[in-house]
Amino acid sequence: MIKKVILFSGLLLSISKLYSQSDLKYSNDFLAIGVGANSLAMANSVVASVNDVTSGYWNPAGLMGVKSDIEVALMHDEYFGGIAQHDYLALSYKFDTNSVFGLSIIRFGIDNIPYTIDLIDPTGNIDYNNVTSFSDAQYAFLFSYARSFSHIPGLTLGGNVKIIRTIIGDFASSWGFGIDAGAQYKYKGWLFGAMAKDITSTFNAWSYNLSQDLINVFTETGNQIPEDGLEITLPSLQIGAARTYKCFHDKVSIMPELGADITFDGKRNTLISTNPVSVDPHLGAQVGYKDIVFLRLGIGNLQTSSDPTGQAATYVSPDFGVGLKIKAFTLDYALTDNTTAGLYSNIFSVKFDINKKQAK
Repeated sequence: MIKKVILFSGLLLSISKLYSQSDLKYSNDFLAIGVGANSLAMANSVVASVNDVTSGYWNPAGLMGVKSDIEVALMHDEYFGGIAQHDYLALSYKFDTNSVFGLSIIRFGIDNIPYTIDLIDPTGNIDYNNVTSFSDAQYAFLFSYARSFSHIPGLTLGGNVKIIRTIIGDFASSWGFGIDAGAQYKYKGWLFGAMAKDITSTFNAWSYNLSQDLINVFTETGNQIPEDGLEITLPSLQIGAARTYKCFHDKVSIMPELGADITFDGKRNTLISTNPVSVDPHLGAQVGYKDIVFLRLGIGNLQTSSDPTGQAATYVSPDFGVGLKIKAFTLDYALTDNTTAGLYSNIFSVKFDINKKQAK
């Protein structure tokens, strides 16, 4: 049994989330990574200005800014040396001039995790034929709707209904349900935005299928044996304000945006940290030329810590990106630390605009 405990330690790490239901801060944390290289390059400072298909994630009210009948976005990136895969697919469909529908699918997973509990057979011999593999994958499905209101010029509202699915091999799985609400308002050249996530709290119902061998391993290693139950994601709020400036005969546009993420689940390591409210400010800017070429910069992840001498210090993560739009095709790139782990990633994303053929 001791040999099985040693061989199985990696599996325990991969499914440590099974008993973390009391830690609300990290529930559904894969949804905090972000999508779209254009937004990530601006340190997520897009709640007020986002106006493409990625609005379904950042602020569904921004879907009203999509100009084409259909817009599609794709993104794939990897973390921790390719161990973790992050995939994103989104689609928007314009019903009419006042309403837009969106669908976003996000997957974050670790595949081909070795399952070595039976590597050593009952006679004490190593049998590699007994080694199998499993995946730890999280999925989010966001169904978005946005609408403008003619009697309140400049105001758009939007919302998400989201379904969350987690599958950890044959050992555990969960279903989750939540609601987001967003708003954008344009006033005299200014853009204001707010995104309330998990407004009713998001509930994930977990169920487990643990063999007796698994239960023995949990017991031998001093880990809590997980039980069916609920994992809760508390509400949070993102706000932002932006403004676009034109120069050089309107060929060049400059758009800075200041944003903040506000959480209500206790003290966090953010620039403004109280109990229970924490505020994480961030700043982004985009410079465009003829709406074809874009340069983006961002400053985020402001945290306080100690330097090597023990003195208090404030750390910040800069982000950088570029974009190219040619007719119906857009390619964006970002160099970003969007995991807040000090590990920079190269992110690429693409978008396609599709317009219906007009009847003659």
